[in-house]
Amino acid sequence: MPAPALLTASNATVPAPSGAVALLLLAAGASTRMGRPKQLLSYRGRTLLRHAAETAVATGCAPLVLVTGALHDSLAAEVADLPFQVVHNPDWESGMASSIQAGLNATVASQPSAYLVMLADQPLVTPEHLRQLVTTQRQSRAAVVATAYGDTLGVPAVFDQSLLSALHELRGAQGAGRLIASQGIAAGRLAFPDGLLDVDTPEAYAALLARTEE
Repeated sequence: MPAPALLTASNATVPAPSGAVALLLLAAGASTRMGRPKQLLSYRGRTLLRHAAETAVATGCAPLVLVTGALHDSLAAEVADLPFQVVHNPDWESGMASSIQAGLNATVASQPSAYLVMLADQPLVTPEHLRQLVTTQRQSRAAVVATAYGDTLGVPAVFDQSLLSALHELRGAQGAGRLIASQGIAAGRLAFPDGLLDVDTPEAYAALLARTEE
Protein backbone atom coordinates (compact mmCIF):
# COMPACT_ATOMS: atom_id res chain seq x y z
CA MET A 1 0.00 0.00 0.00
CA PRO A 2 1.48 3.41 -0.94
CA ALA A 3 2.41 5.77 1.86
CA PRO A 4 -0.23 8.42 2.60
CA ALA A 5 0.45 11.86 1.22
CA LEU A 6 1.44 14.49 3.74
CA LEU A 7 -0.94 17.38 4.13
CA THR A 8 0.14 20.64 2.57
CA ALA A 9 -1.39 24.07 2.47
CA SER A 10 -3.45 22.97 -0.51
CA ASN A 11 -4.83 19.74 0.93
CA ALA A 12 -4.87 20.46 4.65
CA THR A 13 -8.64 20.45 4.99
CA VAL A 14 -11.24 17.79 4.39
CA PRO A 15 -14.92 17.81 3.35
CA ALA A 16 -17.46 18.82 5.96
CA PRO A 17 -18.10 15.87 8.32
CA SER A 18 -21.49 14.22 8.35
CA GLY A 19 -21.14 11.17 10.61
CA ALA A 20 -20.47 10.40 14.23
CA VAL A 21 -17.12 10.68 15.98
CA ALA A 22 -15.86 7.38 17.36
CA LEU A 23 -13.79 7.39 20.55
CA LEU A 24 -10.97 4.92 21.16
CA LEU A 25 -9.82 4.57 24.78
CA LEU A 26 -6.46 2.77 24.77
CA ALA A 27 -5.62 0.74 27.89
CA ALA A 28 -3.63 -2.21 26.55
CA GLY A 29 -0.22 -1.70 28.14
CA ALA A 30 1.40 -3.80 30.85
CA SER A 31 2.41 -0.81 33.03
CA THR A 32 6.00 -2.05 33.26
CA ARG A 33 7.34 1.32 34.45
CA MET A 34 4.67 1.51 37.14
CA GLY A 35 5.24 -2.03 38.39
CA ARG A 36 1.49 -2.66 38.77
CA PRO A 37 -1.55 -2.12 36.54
CA LYS A 38 -1.89 1.64 36.31
CA GLN A 39 -5.35 1.31 34.81
CA LEU A 40 -6.58 0.05 38.20
CA LEU A 41 -4.87 2.63 40.41
CA SER A 42 -7.24 4.58 42.62
CA TYR A 43 -8.09 8.18 41.74
CA ARG A 44 -10.86 10.24 43.27
CA GLY A 45 -12.67 7.18 44.57
CA ARG A 46 -12.48 5.11 41.40
CA THR A 47 -9.83 3.63 39.15
CA LEU A 48 -7.91 5.59 36.54
CA LEU A 49 -9.64 3.53 33.86
CA ARG A 50 -13.09 4.18 35.24
CA HIS A 51 -12.30 7.88 35.46
CA ALA A 52 -11.14 7.94 31.83
CA ALA A 53 -14.17 5.94 30.73
CA GLU A 54 -16.59 8.32 32.42
CA THR A 55 -14.75 11.24 30.83
CA ALA A 56 -15.17 9.54 27.46
CA VAL A 57 -18.89 8.94 27.97
CA ALA A 58 -19.38 12.62 28.80
CA THR A 59 -18.11 13.65 25.35
CA GLY A 60 -21.18 12.30 23.58
CA CYS A 61 -18.98 10.45 21.08
CA ALA A 62 -20.19 7.16 19.64
CA PRO A 63 -19.26 4.42 19.33
CA LEU A 64 -17.04 4.15 22.40
CA VAL A 65 -14.35 1.47 22.18
CA LEU A 66 -12.08 0.33 25.01
CA VAL A 67 -8.98 -1.51 23.79
CA THR A 68 -7.43 -3.91 26.32
CA GLY A 69 -4.30 -6.01 26.07
CA ALA A 70 -2.10 -7.17 28.94
CA LEU A 71 -5.23 -7.17 31.11
CA HIS A 72 -8.73 -7.79 29.87
CA ASP A 73 -11.30 -9.19 32.29
CA SER A 74 -10.54 -6.78 35.13
CA LEU A 75 -10.63 -3.80 32.75
CA ALA A 76 -13.80 -4.93 31.03
CA ALA A 77 -15.45 -5.19 34.45
CA GLU A 78 -14.64 -1.51 35.10
CA VAL A 79 -16.84 -0.40 32.20
CA ALA A 80 -19.48 -3.12 32.30
CA ASP A 81 -22.26 -0.62 33.03
CA LEU A 82 -21.07 1.94 30.50
CA PRO A 83 -21.84 2.00 26.74
CA PHE A 84 -18.44 0.67 25.67
CA GLN A 85 -17.52 -1.99 23.18
CA VAL A 86 -14.53 -3.76 24.72
CA VAL A 87 -11.95 -5.14 22.29
CA HIS A 88 -8.97 -7.24 23.28
CA ASN A 89 -5.81 -6.67 21.25
CA PRO A 90 -3.88 -9.96 21.27
CA ASP A 91 -0.89 -8.19 19.70
CA TRP A 92 -0.64 -5.53 22.40
CA GLU A 93 3.04 -6.34 23.04
CA SER A 94 3.91 -5.17 19.52
CA GLY A 95 3.15 -1.58 20.50
CA MET A 96 0.47 1.08 20.46
CA ALA A 97 -0.09 0.94 16.70
CA SER A 98 -1.81 -2.43 16.94
CA SER A 99 -4.13 -1.15 19.69
CA ILE A 100 -5.15 1.83 17.60
CA GLN A 101 -5.92 -0.50 14.71
CA ALA A 102 -7.88 -2.91 16.91
CA GLY A 103 -10.02 0.01 17.99
CA LEU A 104 -10.50 1.26 14.45
CA ASN A 105 -11.58 -2.18 13.29
CA ALA A 106 -14.30 -2.22 15.92
CA THR A 107 -15.86 0.96 14.49
CA VAL A 108 -16.16 -0.12 10.85
CA ALA A 109 -19.90 -0.72 10.93
CA SER A 110 -20.54 2.75 12.34
CA GLN A 111 -18.69 4.52 9.51
CA PRO A 112 -17.60 7.43 11.72
CA SER A 113 -16.49 10.70 10.18
CA ALA A 114 -13.61 11.02 12.67
CA TYR A 115 -11.83 9.20 15.49
CA LEU A 116 -10.92 10.61 18.90
CA VAL A 117 -7.97 8.72 20.39
CA MET A 118 -7.32 9.01 24.12
CA LEU A 119 -5.32 7.17 26.78
CA ALA A 120 -6.30 5.81 30.17
CA ASP A 121 -3.32 7.39 31.96
CA GLN A 122 -4.01 11.12 31.45
CA PRO A 123 -6.47 11.69 34.32
CA LEU A 124 -6.45 15.49 34.11
CA VAL A 125 -7.99 15.45 30.64
CA THR A 126 -11.55 16.75 30.85
CA PRO A 127 -14.73 16.12 28.85
CA GLU A 128 -14.68 19.81 27.93
CA HIS A 129 -11.25 19.50 26.36
CA LEU A 130 -12.26 16.43 24.39
CA ARG A 131 -15.44 18.07 23.15
CA GLN A 132 -13.44 21.12 22.11
CA LEU A 133 -11.09 18.90 20.10
CA VAL A 134 -14.08 17.48 18.26
CA THR A 135 -15.63 20.92 17.69
CA THR A 136 -12.36 22.39 16.47
CA GLN A 137 -11.81 19.56 14.01
CA ARG A 138 -15.34 19.87 12.65
CA GLN A 139 -15.14 23.63 12.26
CA SER A 140 -11.61 23.82 10.87
CA ARG A 141 -11.91 20.64 8.77
CA ALA A 142 -8.30 19.91 9.62
CA ALA A 143 -7.29 16.31 9.04
CA VAL A 144 -6.12 16.12 12.66
CA VAL A 145 -6.52 18.29 15.75
CA ALA A 146 -4.24 17.34 18.63
CA THR A 147 -3.48 18.40 22.19
CA ALA A 148 -0.50 20.67 22.85
CA TYR A 149 1.36 20.35 26.17
CA GLY A 150 4.99 21.19 26.85
CA ASP A 151 6.91 20.48 23.65
CA THR A 152 4.45 17.77 22.64
CA LEU A 153 1.61 17.72 20.15
CA GLY A 154 -0.16 14.45 20.80
CA VAL A 155 -3.17 12.63 22.14
CA PRO A 156 -5.91 13.14 22.93
CA ALA A 157 -6.42 13.92 19.27
CA VAL A 158 -9.15 13.77 16.65
CA PHE A 159 -8.33 12.22 13.29
CA ASP A 160 -10.52 12.73 10.27
CA GLN A 161 -11.69 9.67 8.37
CA SER A 162 -9.39 10.70 5.52
CA LEU A 163 -6.44 9.57 7.68
CA LEU A 164 -7.86 6.09 8.28
CA SER A 165 -5.41 4.41 5.91
CA ALA A 166 -2.49 6.25 7.48
CA LEU A 167 -3.59 5.11 10.95
CA HIS A 168 -3.68 1.53 9.70
CA GLU A 169 -0.16 1.88 8.36
CA LEU A 170 1.35 2.68 11.76
CA ARG A 171 3.58 -0.10 13.04
CA GLY A 172 5.02 -1.23 16.35
CA ALA A 173 5.59 1.38 19.00
CA GLN A 174 4.54 4.14 16.61
CA GLY A 175 1.67 5.86 18.31
CA ALA A 176 -0.54 8.55 16.89
CA GLY A 177 2.17 11.12 17.57
CA ARG A 178 4.13 10.13 14.47
CA LEU A 179 1.14 10.69 12.24
CA ILE A 180 0.36 14.01 13.94
CA ALA A 181 3.94 15.16 13.41
CA SER A 182 3.79 14.19 9.74
CA GLN A 183 1.05 16.78 9.20
CA GLY A 184 3.37 19.65 10.09
CA ILE A 185 1.72 23.05 10.32
CA ALA A 186 -1.50 21.60 8.89
CA ALA A 187 -2.21 19.86 12.20
CA GLY A 188 -4.66 21.74 14.38
CA ARG A 189 -3.69 22.20 18.01
CA LEU A 190 -5.53 22.86 21.23
CA ALA A 191 -3.48 23.84 24.28
CA PHE A 192 -3.94 21.77 27.44
CA PRO A 193 -0.91 22.11 29.77
CA ASP A 194 -2.26 19.49 32.21
CA GLY A 195 -1.75 16.88 29.50
CA LEU A 196 1.88 16.76 30.64
CA LEU A 197 0.86 14.60 33.59
CA ASP A 198 0.55 11.01 32.45
CA VAL A 199 0.66 8.31 35.09
CA ASP A 200 3.47 6.06 33.86
CA THR A 201 5.62 5.81 37.00
CA PRO A 202 5.17 5.66 40.78
CA GLU A 203 6.55 9.21 40.94
CA ALA A 204 3.94 10.47 38.48
CA TYR A 205 1.18 8.76 40.47
CA ALA A 206 2.44 10.34 43.68
CA ALA A 207 2.41 13.74 41.96
CA LEU A 208 -1.18 13.15 40.85
CA LEU A 209 -2.28 12.25 44.37
CA ALA A 210 -0.46 15.25 45.82
CA ARG A 211 -2.20 17.51 43.35
CA THR A 212 -5.55 15.98 44.25
CA GLU A 213 -4.96 16.80 47.92
CA GLU A 214 -4.19 20.48 47.24
